[in-house]
Amino acid sequence: MSSSPVDSPAEPNDLLVDIIETLEARGLDADAFQLQDYVDVDALDQLVNAPYGDVEVRFTVDGIRLAVTPDSVDVLTDESEE
Repeated sequence: MSSSPVDSPAEPNDLLVDIIETLEARGLDADAFQLQDYVDVDALDQLVNAPYGDVEVRFTVDGIRLAVTPDSVDVLTDESEE
């Protein structure tokens, strides 16, 4: 099994999987939402992996707040926003 070089951007499908897995880990069933209703994953991938420097995009899916960076998909809580 091969993997992408560390300095190459993640594929949009990898980002999609990371977002879905993060939402499922928070108890949201993948059949309960249509991710494309909340965010354009291809555009999100282009934005967070653009050479502008550190970029973080925040959005909410069915009440779960996420922060996406080139390195991670994180669930935001009140404490993590301070």
